[in-house]
Amino acid sequence: MGKGYHVAVVGATGAVGQQMLKTLEERNFPIEKLSLLSSKRSAGKKVLYKGKEVEVKEAVPQSFEGVQIALFSAGGSVSKELAPEAVKRGAIVIDNTSAFRMDENTPLVVPEVNEEDLKEHNGIIANPNCSTIQMVVALEPIRQTFGLNKVIVSTYQAVSGAGAHAIEELKRQARAILAEEEFTPEILPVSSDEKHYQIAFNAVPQIDKFQDNGYTFEEMKMINETKKIMHMAELEVAATCVRLPVVTGHSESVYVEIDQDNVSSNDIKSLLKDAPGVTLQDDPAQQVYPMPADCVGKNDVFVGRIRQDLDRPNGYHFWVVSDNLLKGAAWNSVQIAESLVKLNLV
Repeated sequence: MGKGYHVAVVGATGAVGQQMLKTLEERNFPIEKLSLLSSKRSAGKKVLYKGKEVEVKEAVPQSFEGVQIALFSAGGSVSKELAPEAVKRGAIVIDNTSAFRMDENTPLVVPEVNEEDLKEHNGIIANPNCSTIQMVVALEPIRQTFGLNKVIVSTYQAVSGAGAHAIEELKRQARAILAEEEFTPEILPVSSDEKHYQIAFNAVPQIDKFQDNGYTFEEMKMINETKKIMHMAELEVAATCVRLPVVTGHSESVYVEIDQDNVSSNDIKSLLKDAPGVTLQDDPAQQVYPMPADCVGKNDVFVGRIRQDLDRPNGYHFWVVSDNLLKGAAWNSVQIAESLVKLNLV
């Protein structure tokens, strides 16, 4: 990969920031200088990178002097404030929040799907929503080969998508229920200032705030981002997003309608078997299918349960699982950085 780069990680002490560092290390990304940045609260902490302690500093505009690639995962308000400051100082920002995803001048990129869009960047590149990323990785080979005109998805999302506090809440509630003790839900669903619900041994059909159309913001993210990434404004997409008591790994039940009706489920299986970033796990006779417990710590998107709809010859159902902190966040961000290097854009 040639020379080393000055890389900054903003939100270095958070769950995704930690995964970003781990991923940069595992991929041996060419780093000459590493700046770890965070809120004032976390500044001063020491974080290990390649066996050496690196001190975390407070993220301020001046922090980005000389930085070439800045990976942001510290919340939308931080990105809105500091990403333009980083760009002003010559950095390319890869942002893991929703701050710029639907901005028409910002490419929204999943390298397996639309790597070419990186060439159009104006300093900021957006990392899509975790549940969108894993779905489009599975959809793109199908779209390229057989066309695509409709997508209906129901998600079963892990609590780690809501942060470390949500993981703790799940564990706390589970312990309380098993010990038959009282508890008060305090975190989930995180969007609501008024009501919080039990997540342990439950399913909560709300992720983020409800919009006027009855869909949640998370559902609208999936709908709008899928159309943008695939450059298909006319694609029909509907989503229902549900939070489950799983720590890590989002699952999705996806129904698609393709443009052809002479395709078998075996055709789709063989297509996905060789697709970039996809691991096919589909052998019902042996009870082989993807599960979140098996995908943790793995970069790929796992696909299984591929079957033809019983009423529509051009309709197919499948099951998609991925580590939401890796492919859904940290790995996709680092992959974008690798693509920038590969395409000589940095």
